[in-house]
Amino acid sequence: MKKLLLLCMTALFCFACNESKTVTVTVTNPLALERSNEVIEVSMETVTNRLGLADTAQIVVLNVDGQQLPYQITYDGKVIFPAAIAAGGTATYTIQTGTPEAFDVKACGRCYPERMDDMAWENDLVAFRAYGPALQAKGERGFGYDLFTKRDTSEPILEGMYAKEIDKETRAKLKELKKTEPEKAAGLLKELSYHIDHGHGMDCYAVGPTLGAGVAALMVDDSIIYPWCYKSQEILDNGPLRFTVRLEFNPLTVKGDSTVVETRLITLDAGSHLNKTAVSYSNLKETLPIVTGIVLHEPDGAVVADAANGYITYVDPTTGPDNGKIFIGAAVPTVVKDAKTVLFSEKEKKERNNADGHVLAVSDYEPGSEYVYYWGFAWDRADIKTAAAWNQYMADFAQKVRNPLTVKVN
Repeated sequence: MKKLLLLCMTALFCFACNESKTVTVTVTNPLALERSNEVIEVSMETVTNRLGLADTAQIVVLNVDGQQLPYQITYDGKVIFPAAIAAGGTATYTIQTGTPEAFDVKACGRCYPERMDDMAWENDLVAFRAYGPALQAKGERGFGYDLFTKRDTSEPILEGMYAKEIDKETRAKLKELKKTEPEKAAGLLKELSYHIDHGHGMDCYAVGPTLGAGVAALMVDDSIIYPWCYKSQEILDNGPLRFTVRLEFNPLTVKGDSTVVETRLITLDAGSHLNKTAVSYSNLKETLPIVTGIVLHEPDGAVVADAANGYITYVDPTTGPDNGKIFIGAAVPTVVKDAKTVLFSEKEKKERNNADGHVLAVSDYEPGSEYVYYWGFAWDRADIKTAAAWNQYMADFAQKVRNPLTVKVN
């Protein structure tokens, strides 16, 4: 009886010890800028070891007031959650065992084989797509990233937009109406199209055979080696806070070598206007210039090209007179050798669907390395209303990626 009592007391003591274990995460902001909704990463292995977690155990992340925060465990073994830190300040978070609350999905995406293999993704602020192999098989030259504007909602919108755009029954009805009642057909087309804003955003951006909204590409003798559509895709994270996809491309021909293969790892976190992208090239033999580009749809459009501070911006006029303005930008944490506007010749302009050129951030890519940069946009009908506000957002963002938060785990 005494042995049984002792065993029970020991088990209770061990349980109490495990229950009381916590991991303290201290986040320090080195900049004189407030940083809010910035997603930070902590090793899940460290958390598991510190808390002595069983395989089925759940955790919670708490702020200094004891309130639960949304979190996600990523494909590469990180616990991620949003942090808010005052300028030059420090914030403390606690990770412990517990039952997590339900939080809304803020970042997600999927491949749409029913729409020529579009890879489309979004967060609570913005939405994007990269064109896939079915589009390339048709011969369409969609080289760059495309955008979907988003407003007045933080919920996912892409699934609904695509469902309307490609509904087979409605499209069949539309085809018949065009023959007999063209006015009704035009009205139905407006209801279906994601090129029209039905209250929460739209596709009003032109890409074509350009770098679009921020594709990176190698350059040889001042000529961009344009990638085409992705060849294969693998979604690695799909919410609630982070979407990650790996895209691999068909071989490029670089200086006569047709074995160079590009891979992109694209990550979009909740609360950010910008994707993080890591680009690598296998089989490349030498260091070459690499450019991050934003297509210009006006030869004299409003551009910022700041090599010293590592960012570029452009105000895009959109594809219609009543669609507002799209503010596009890219930031590079490492050295930017040059940032400039490059206009197309009249011949190339015709080849590139009458686009006017690119604003480019120029760096170097070394074989075997990763080129990491950030790209994205805002819409003047959503949270950032002016070009000045966007340029400030980008200037601040460029500082942040060059001066990351310091994360210490105790």
